[in-house]
Formats: sequence, C-alpha cells, structure tokens
Amino acid sequence: MFKNVDVCIRGSGVVGQTLALLLAKERLQVGLVAAPILEAHLPDVRAYALNSSSKQLLDTLRVWPGTELATPVSTMCVWGDDGGAVKFDARSAGQEALAWIVDVPALEKNLADACRFQSHIETIPEPVEAALTVICEGQKSSSRAAVPAQWSRKPYAQKAIAARLTSSKPHEGAARQWFANGEVLALLPMGGSGGNSLGLVWSVSNDRSDMLASLRAPEFCAAITAVCGEQAGELELSGDTASWPLLLSKAEHWVGPGWALAGDAAHTVHPLAGQGLNLGLADAACLAGVLAKREYWRSVGDEKLLRRYERARKADVAAVSAVTDGLQSLFAQAGAPWQSMRNLGMNGFAASQPLKNWLARRAAGVPT
Repeated sequence: MFKNVDVCIRGSGVVGQTLALLLAKERLQVGLVAAPILEAHLPDVRAYALNSSSKQLLDTLRVWPGTELATPVSTMCVWGDDGGAVKFDARSAGQEALAWIVDVPALEKNLADACRFQSHIETIPEPVEAALTVICEGQKSSSRAAVPAQWSRKPYAQKAIAARLTSSKPHEGAARQWFANGEVLALLPMGGSGGNSLGLVWSVSNDRSDMLASLRAPEFCAAITAVCGEQAGELELSGDTASWPLLLSKAEHWVGPGWALAGDAAHTVHPLAGQGLNLGLADAACLAGVLAKREYWRSVGDEKLLRRYERARKADVAAVSAVTDGLQSLFAQAGAPWQSMRNLGMNGFAASQPLKNWLARRAAGVPT
C-alpha cells in the first residue's frame, strides 16, 4: 500500500474508477476502495446510454468497449399516450450518434484492467487517510452517510425494471421509448449496429413492479408488447430482470474540508432521459480538472478549491434534474386535458427541426 495517498476514492464503480484514472494521469497517488464481492452475484443486465462527451472521456482513457459492446443510436422515436410522437435523427443533428448503449460489465472490466496496471492507483480493501476523500458510492452507502451534507429527496413511488431481450428483427440502431399511464418504457439497441439484442428500462409503479416480477418470461414479454405493439418485433427475455426504486435527490453541499461527492453520491435523476451516468462522468472530469489546475500551494483537499468543482457542476445537474422531473410529472398526470396538452406539445416539438437538433446536440453533450 502507498505510504502517502493523495486521494482516497470510496466507490469502485464506473465513476470512481474513471476519476482514479484521471487523477493518476496527474501523478496523484490514489487509493481506490474496492466494493465487497457478493457470494451470490447475478449477471448485470443494466445498460447505460452514454453521450459524445462521455465517449470522448472514456476514449482518452482507452477503456471504451468494442463495437459489439457499445452500440451507436442512429435514431430515437418517442411516443406519447394519445398520438404524440417525436423522432430524433443523428444525421439531421449533425452527430455521429445520438448516444451509445454500453454494456455495463464490459465497461467496468476495461476500467478495472486499466486501474490494475496504473502504477499510481492501488485498490485497497478499506479507506485510508488522505488529503482528499471522494465518495462515489450510492447515497445509501455508509461512507455517504458519514459526511456532513443534507439531502433533498423526492421519491417517485416507482421502480425501474432492467432486462435484456432478443427480438425477431434487427434493431437498426433505433432506440424507442413509450410514455403511457405514468410509466416510461425504453428499448435500447445492443449487440452492435447489426444486432437484435435490446436493453429494457421500464419505469413502473411499485405495485406494478411487484406484479411484473412474478410473471413468467412469456407473460413478461407479452406485458411489454402490450405497451409497444409490434414496433420492436417479437420479443424474448434473455436471463433475469433487475429492479431498483426511483427518486430525484441531491446533496445540499457536495464538498467540504478534505471531502467531495460525485455521481450518485451527489445526485440522482429519473432514468427517462438516460443522463444519470453522463452526469457522474462529467463530475469526475470536472473534479479531476479542478485538481489538476490548482495553485501549487493548495492541497487537493482545500475546501475553497473544491468549491470550484461544486459550482461548476451544480448548474448542469440542476438543469437535467428539472427536465427529467418535469417530464415525469407531466406524463404522470391523469385526465383528458393533461393528455391532450402533452401530446399536442410533443407534436408541435416534432414539427420544429431546429429545436429537435438543438436538443439532440445538448443531450449528446455537444456545445450548443
């Protein structure tokens, strides 16, 4: 173990490992606290939608997965609950892709391999004393609870269900999303550009989540088809499903003397826009940049220095939080007037190509 660790990172997920690699490039000594290995470990069925900024960041670290494990999204179709529809096209927006759907285990393996061979990073079983401790674990972790920060929370009374599916026809790089009865169902292309694998992210009420979890595979796929029709072809479930509760949350303070929060430890948003991990990776990039540009006489744990990171990231996270929360709240409203208003708005938005292109570039992390 290093005798002197500059930064101790608690949380060895995607955000924590990315931050460790970025700090190691600046020749800071990093202690990366490994997550405990669970005896009964089910396959990870999550899929992340990463934007251009995240891809560029991970490319610079040489950890971007291969072509079959990072599928570009060329089009995205979104349907409302009463005829509203919007289609986004990467080519029309002048983008290589609207996003990339990345296999979680593949990305985590690449990051772990890179950290293992980086001489400035040591994976450690428990936290050590350091000038700066960065907490990248989830909000329910013991390390998160140990810092003096207050949280605001808005539970959605929903759970996200994740699963892998195979379709009877190729996805052709299309991501599809349906808003219906307060639920959001997304089918994301996986397995490469010519693949027929899909990642499911389905936000449903807690009661409905429990009911869906009790279904056999054919019944579960039938429930999906009841929402999306035949758009994605005939579906089959590949493996197990996973679920977790959804809430909007943020820490009042992200930093203090000798500590900082990043990723889910600082904020969570509704997954309907697929921006959660993008926000976390942007946190890592920003924090690493602030530490790299610090005055030579400042410690990496200097609170005034860390405030620069907090100020730089809070506005972006607040904007994404407002959009995702607003959309979730809008489509959760029952009644014909609400339904008519939101679908009319979707169709009006769909008719404005410049506005659609601007939003596509904004979601991709491209300066607008």
